[in-house]
Amino acid sequence: MEQTRFRIVGGTDINPPDRTSPTAEDVLREAQRRLATGDNDPQRLRALATGRPVPSATRYRMMQIEFVATTLSALRPIPADFADDRYWPGG
Repeated sequence: MEQTRFRIVGGTDINPPDRTSPTAEDVLREAQRRLATGDNDPQRLRALATGRPVPSATRYRMMQIEFVATTLSALRPIPADFADDRYWPGG
């Protein structure tokens, strides 16, 4: 009977060894994720389809998310916990 050998390789696909801190692209991806959740996308699509404006509360929240993304992207170094809710506006 043939014996199977396993080799454990951990973390190489999640955190590449050449990248130790978050990048501006990581922050922008987090901002896009936050913009895509909640009521933002349906409101934008409805505004495009009907010509009605996006509600001011939704527009304001989107503006806040974009501001946080710009601010966090400009920091050197970008905080490792940039995706933590404490940096981003609440829902």
